[in-house]
Order: sequence, then C-alpha cells, then structure tokens
Amino acid sequence: MKQETPPTARLEARLPHEVMTRLKRAAEIRGRTLTDFVVAAADEAACRAIEETEIIRLSIEGQRQIAEAILNPPAATPALKKAAKRYRELFGVQ
Repeated sequence: MKQETPPTARLEARLPHEVMTRLKRAAEIRGRTLTDFVVAAADEAACRAIEETEIIRLSIEGQRQIAEAILNPPAATPALKKAAKRYRELFGVQ
C-alpha cells in the first residue's frame, strides 16, 4: 500500500551569517539536519508562545477567590434575573 506523506509548506528566511553558523553548529551537535533542527526549534518556540498566552496563572489568593465564588456564589441580581429570563424566552430554554 502506498503511504501518504503529510503536506508540507516552505519557509525562507534571510539571516545574519553568524546566526546561520550558530544554527549549523547546533544542528551538528544534536545530530540533526539543519532543516530538522530549525523546524523543531521554531515549533517548540511557537508552542511556548501560544501556551504563555492561553494559560492563566493565578496567585494563591486568586485561586482562593475563584474557589470561593464557585462554592458560594453571590445571589442573582435583578439584572441577572432579567437576562436569564430573556435568554429562556429567546432560546426556548426552561
């Protein structure tokens, strides 16, 4: 059976000579091709950047406040009750 390879995309970059030299040396040290090394490093950096923006880290006090609000929610205000009623009317929810 013929095995399908995933589609690829191309990336070109112009870099200073010293950066290219450093990348080649690092790839050799890791025993990887330059392309493999650069792709892996860029992917790791991208994952870290995304994770840093998507994960919310709370202080101990912030965690306590969230837990308290979940365990002992405040009473519904008139505005919240009105909004809930409107929602049920609009979406036919009981």
